[in-house]
Amino acid sequence: MKLFFTSGKETGIARVHATKLRHILLRLEMCTSPKQMDLPGLRFHTLKGERKDYYSLTVSGNWRIIFRFDGKNVTDVDYLDYH
Repeated sequence: MKLFFTSGKETGIARVHATKLRHILLRLEMCTSPKQMDLPGLRFHTLKGERKDYYSLTVSGNWRIIFRFDGKNVTDVDYLDYH
């Protein structure tokens, strides 16, 4: 994820997700609270269980971006297929 965000290299991501991932990552960089990511089409929600401190956004199908907040900063961003 970090390589994609910093350089645009699509290694490790599904090419069909690139545009939406860019949109999500740019928005994450600008936001200062989790609720700012509650946008149409992203299916924002809080995770439970082992990932109770994480939030989730839908990229496509089973693919998600999950992340946490530390104060006003986004941390621990991951792109995964978790269903």
